[in-house]
Amino acid sequence: MSQLHFSEAIPLSLYVHLPWCLKKCPYCDFNSHAQKEQGLPEQRYVEALLKDLELSVPLVWGRTVSSIFIGGGTPSLFSAASINTLLSGIRSLVKLTPNAEITLEANPGTFESEKFAGYAAAGINRLSIGIQSLDDQQLQRLGRVHDAKQALAAYQTARTAGFSNINLDMMYALPEQSLTEAQQDLEQLIALEPEHISYYQLTLEPNTLFHKYPPVLPEHELTAQMSESGQQLLAKAGYHQYEVSAYARNGKECRHNKNYWEFGDYLGIGAGAHGKLTQPANQHITRTVKPRQPEQYMQFIDAGSLESPQTIPEQDLAFEFFLNCLRLNDGISTALFEQRTGLRLDSVVETLDQLRDLGLLSRNESLIQTTSTGRRFINEMTPKFLKT
Repeated sequence: MSQLHFSEAIPLSLYVHLPWCLKKCPYCDFNSHAQKEQGLPEQRYVEALLKDLELSVPLVWGRTVSSIFIGGGTPSLFSAASINTLLSGIRSLVKLTPNAEITLEANPGTFESEKFAGYAAAGINRLSIGIQSLDDQQLQRLGRVHDAKQALAAYQTARTAGFSNINLDMMYALPEQSLTEAQQDLEQLIALEPEHISYYQLTLEPNTLFHKYPPVLPEHELTAQMSESGQQLLAKAGYHQYEVSAYARNGKECRHNKNYWEFGDYLGIGAGAHGKLTQPANQHITRTVKPRQPEQYMQFIDAGSLESPQTIPEQDLAFEFFLNCLRLNDGISTALFEQRTGLRLDSVVETLDQLRDLGLLSRNESLIQTTSTGRRFINEMTPKFLKT
């Protein structure tokens, strides 16, 4: 019998996946699909998303959604009218907090002034723009569909459309990139003064073109220098690093992603979307996943199907929690561990003490925090919490 105990309500977010792109980038391992010549099935897909949510509402009956993240793929391929229909439908099915954060991912190759003004009118209040680099040669190597000029124009278009909360993505350790080039790239991005910057290392993920045909990437020592230099440049410019690859002005942290990292709950709708829900009445936490292929997903939903939630084994909960929480620079409270997992802290005290003795963690009665050394070994730390 389960010994889990959930003492407080868990925050709830909604993730919406729009899986199409103009073309697949060679480094991307997300569930994304190149747009076909006949265009996107926008109306049918939006109808499927809303039916998906309608079928899922009983799982979260009475709960309030605090953030929505429309990711992809390239969601900005969808028209403002479709996004308006989607958000209107969501509001009719679930209750949102008055100040809900509503993010839409966008690609600089899909920016149009009227479309983005329409997104703002529909209720999108945060944009996340995948710039990746402001070096034209690197953008070509990365297989991006835009150049630096288009990226800068996209940012200005977003500002003109009224967006006051913008994230810009940039990668480092790009093919044949030098330390100076990485610094100059980031300095150009910082000069734009976005509210949030996601700065992360290019990695070669399985099932990508780059994994099959790997480009020449900087050596480990040079990559570490790029990371450290980037952290210094961002800190000097007033960006607080609150997660391994996330930097924000004060108060502009991504609330949706923080909810993931703090082991909050989220519904996932759309092709390949994942969800995680706490069920206090049943004393368990479940995960859900939708069919990955868009056509299969739409047929699945059209048939009124709903995936069977899979219960996370109790012995895996600590691992699942620390898999994300260790990425947060400011640490997490010991109370949060008990609230979000339903476990008692003493179930992981021995592991925490071992990691502390190795200099990877610091902790006291109220706070668990990854050290600067530990942040380099998060992937090695988290398996320690698996119970065999």
